[in-house]
Amino acid sequence: MSSGTIRVGQAGLGNWGQNLARNFDDLAELAWICDTDDELRARHAARYPGARATGSFDELLADELLDAVVVATPVPTHYMLARRALDAGKHVFVEKPPAMRHSEMAELLDLARARNLVLMPGHLLLYHPGVRKLKELIATGELGEVLCVYGNRQNLGVIRSHENALWSLGVHDLSVILWLLGEEPVETIALGRDFLQPGVEDVVFCYLRFPSGRVAHMHLSWLDPHKMRRMTVVGKERMVVFDDMELERKITVYEKAPWEPAERYGEWTTRTGDIYSPKIPIDEPLRLEVSHFLELCRTGPGDHREAVDGLTVVGALERLTESLHGR
Repeated sequence: MSSGTIRVGQAGLGNWGQNLARNFDDLAELAWICDTDDELRARHAARYPGARATGSFDELLADELLDAVVVATPVPTHYMLARRALDAGKHVFVEKPPAMRHSEMAELLDLARARNLVLMPGHLLLYHPGVRKLKELIATGELGEVLCVYGNRQNLGVIRSHENALWSLGVHDLSVILWLLGEEPVETIALGRDFLQPGVEDVVFCYLRFPSGRVAHMHLSWLDPHKMRRMTVVGKERMVVFDDMELERKITVYEKAPWEPAERYGEWTTRTGDIYSPKIPIDEPLRLEVSHFLELCRTGPGDHREAVDGLTVVGALERLTESLHGR
């Protein structure tokens, strides 16, 4: 594809969809907007008068000049709409999770490879400058050998009925953990309870063990007095915390580590040094993510790394769900 403007059609104009539409309108040509909700469609048609508005996904796909499709609809519809868009020869950006089964995501990846099309799941946090700094600290060895990672993603609401806390909240932290460690888990355990709605777990605890021996943990809940968006990486030399609720100190590095066994009592002494917060750019993660997708549309999908990462995440989610339900 040439370096010209990418023509994009978007399906789904809800709370998150409106953020996507804003960025795609700024960075590309938002040629179509699609939603089955008449009020949503009318409101966005007024905001984006250059885009054609429709309630029919088929009408959007029928535009032969359309380069790419954005899928920001409810999670259970992601796989089918993404597959139809790939079948129609369109590049696809699909919100997370892109499918609810590993086999479905594998099918999407095979189709994207066969058609040489971009298939990019919306793993937003991978484009967050703070998470990129986490990756850099691990890659440069500044933390020493990484031992474990744990995430806290909690809030009081938003309580969903079509997906549980694992699929609604866990997909965020899981995508980051797998990307940071660069491994697929060999053991996945999930425990949770459905306190408010039968069959929809609102509190979930997850444990993952990796081939290297490293472990990870996720605490996911929309029944909590605190809003937390935090991830901690523990290394032998240093430890680092990414806290997305902090306005300025998104990353804090602690020069703390076990040092050597004490002579008495079998305890360990610890080493404590500097605590510092590197400056993190304030670029909007969604804008960086959308820019990356559009660049792939122009230059080609390459090794389909984004879709492969999405396949790994969906596979881990599926295995955690089986554990959660005792299968």
